Amino acid sequence: MSVILAIESSCDETSVAICNNGKITANVIANQTIHENYGGVIPELASRVHQQNIVPVVQQALIDAKVSKKEINAVAFTRGPGLLGSLLVGVSFAKSFALALDLPLIAVNHMHAHILAHFIDDPKPNFPFLCLTVSGGHTQIVLVKDYADMEIIGETLDDAAGEAFDKTAKLLKLPYPGGPLIDKHAKLGNPHAFKFPEPQIKGLDYSFSGFKTAILYFIRDKEKENPDFINEHLNDICASVQYSIVQILLNKLKKAAKAHGIKDIAIAGGVSANSGLREALQMLAKEQGWNVFIPAFQYCTDNAGMIAIAGYHKYLANDFVGQDIAPAARMIF
Repeated sequence: MSVILAIESSCDETSVAICNNGKITANVIANQTIHENYGGVIPELASRVHQQNIVPVVQQALIDAKVSKKEINAVAFTRGPGLLGSLLVGVSFAKSFALALDLPLIAVNHMHAHILAHFIDDPKPNFPFLCLTVSGGHTQIVLVKDYADMEIIGETLDDAAGEAFDKTAKLLKLPYPGGPLIDKHAKLGNPHAFKFPEPQIKGLDYSFSGFKTAILYFIRDKEKENPDFINEHLNDICASVQYSIVQILLNKLKKAAKAHGIKDIAIAGGVSANSGLREALQMLAKEQGWNVFIPAFQYCTDNAGMIAIAGYHKYLANDFVGQDIAPAARMIF
């Protein structure tokens, strides 16, 4: 029997989950709206709001899971990567909670957890499988051989795909967070209205810095011709940008699947919630004969459910850490 309390505080979501024998029985997420005023996450503000949220979120998770503090067997937490101030709040609370109740600690890599979110619900992928992990800060193709054996076989050389979405939204004067709004407008537009260049990067790696620059120049030039260009063509711009980013992502994923002879394909990370990516992946899967795995929406963005399931498998392997553990903002994969 194992009941694990898990804490996620790597960026601007304070989340706590309970994992009972491999089943997520609570997954509470407190989002931070304060950053909307600034068009992006302000690290100092994020850490302060985490301090305000952490205790009530833990309490709510215990209530939702119908467990008491005395029934907890271990505490899992995100060690990194992420914002140092935000991580400090989660790590400090986890250490204090574990020390007070004499519980073992489990340190979790945030990016590993995104991948292991596929083991929360059925169906689950079979090892080995490929996972395209896409978020605001990361774009990776990972060869997953086991719960603790993962290898990055392709990654971005500069900016992440999620950042390309966010920067485009900013150029289009959409409020923060802009990624979901691009997805919303894209559903109403023509994905072939405008064509953007695909970065020519060797192997399985990505690059989005040049792509972002191309969008910047495109919008600048079009607005010179027509100052109201964005308002008149917003849906088509969003649809075309989204289509281009999705094609860039899936072309490399297709190449990776062929190179490794793998049919079980998964996506993870915040951008895996994008409807255009999900639909395009399902279409490509039919064409390629893949088995596709996509987490439930609540497990795509940052959440403690994925930390809990990762912690559960570490618990089974007796992979614990001591009270001297510290957060690692640039934690290596």
